[in-house]
Amino acid sequence: MNTQPKASHFIDGDYVEDTAGELIEVIYPATGAVIATLHAATPAILEQALASAQRAQKEWAAWSPTERGRVLRRAAQIMRERNHDLSVLETYDTGKPYQETSVVDATSGADSLEYFGGLIASVTGEHIPLGEDFVYTRREPLGVCVGIGAWNYPTQIACWKGAPALACGNAMIFKPSETTPLCALKVAEILHEAGAPAGVYNVVQGYGAVGASLITDARVDKVSLTGSVPTGRKVYAAAADGVRHVTMELGGKSPLVIFDDADLENAVSGAILGNFYSSGQVCSNGTRVFVQKGIKDAFLKRLAERLADVKMGDPQDPEVNFGPMVSERQRDIVEGFIAKGQEEGATLVTGGQRVDGDGFFLQPTVFADVTDDMTIATDEIFGPVMSVLDFETEEEALRRANDTAFGLAAGVFTSDLTRAHRMAAGFEAGTCYINTYNDAPVEAPFGGSKLSGVGRENSKAAIEHYSQIKGVYVRMGDLEAPF
Repeated sequence: MNTQPKASHFIDGDYVEDTAGELIEVIYPATGAVIATLHAATPAILEQALASAQRAQKEWAAWSPTERGRVLRRAAQIMRERNHDLSVLETYDTGKPYQETSVVDATSGADSLEYFGGLIASVTGEHIPLGEDFVYTRREPLGVCVGIGAWNYPTQIACWKGAPALACGNAMIFKPSETTPLCALKVAEILHEAGAPAGVYNVVQGYGAVGASLITDARVDKVSLTGSVPTGRKVYAAAADGVRHVTMELGGKSPLVIFDDADLENAVSGAILGNFYSSGQVCSNGTRVFVQKGIKDAFLKRLAERLADVKMGDPQDPEVNFGPMVSERQRDIVEGFIAKGQEEGATLVTGGQRVDGDGFFLQPTVFADVTDDMTIATDEIFGPVMSVLDFETEEEALRRANDTAFGLAAGVFTSDLTRAHRMAAGFEAGTCYINTYNDAPVEAPFGGSKLSGVGRENSKAAIEHYSQIKGVYVRMGDLEAPF
């Protein structure tokens, strides 16, 4: 596959280039090779994107919701038809195995486009009777939305932000992570091909300065970020200065609580999915695995047996099920955490080493005998590192699970249904799982509490975050005044 795009940016319905912009090299994580070169957006590129988005948004908002929905559903269909090529590109962009990208990334993006395309025609206002008078409400778009993406799910995030924004009649300018800039261009191309007016969905590339320029521009009405907490603080503060709408989907250090009575095989599956899928590079991962003491030895034994089935190698090989870290820098960061875990006295059960050869591969790593105050149990690692902690009682597990500044996700495995619901009610997290982990259907809201963010992506809840209600008071009789 030719991984070099036609140009760095997609603006006003076409590919656009300005080689004066800072160079962005796209590295294939499996080999370390440069597979494409792009340029960051210059002020001229940003002006073009903002002007086209502002113009196109007014035209797009005038379309009926049914017409807008039809475009999104058509884009979903195109995306599904091209799933293979989009999945190959996603694997080049991120290093995630094709076995994973072919069933998760473009497909979930298509799900989002289809869901919001089908939902939007049913989004209506209400009539509020006030005797003879009444009020009616209109749900209206916000205007120009800026989406800032993360590098772990570039296609999915481009759609999770774009689909509800466009369904509601907004325009979007999306800035992918500079680490994974390729896939969002294909999303923009497909939306335009499906019939979205030129300028409704633009993609601009760049580092942090480009994002900062966008979120402080007076023409921008909404900012949606997927990223780290430090980045989130900066973006939130900058957006607040212009009193802009925001959605923040940030990091986590989520707990996964496994009780003695859990189905062992399912619990191990949940821990694997919550720690090693996407090589551990998932914001909602359940990286603090609390295992009740009675099942601890059996859990660790079965986990080690299952990890023997890890197959590394060329991520484009459909047999490979574990890929590299997204970048050399990310691998170095994770190796630092592994060293810290050993220094602070955690027991290294398995893994912990980089893999010889090209690419940024790290072994799946499991620490046992982890305590709540260890760095690997308090800080987000964003890599294939599982921390297993012991506990005895339900009350203890819940208290320790919530003892974190984060609140993105939480999970529980147990065969006691009432305990499962008690735990879900008690978790201080926006997204919870019972006897499963990391399922993220578009029909369900996704987002965090505490430092893990504000707002929700997906589900009907996302409509609230990409639209605003206008109330219209209608007086049917004469109006009195004091003079």
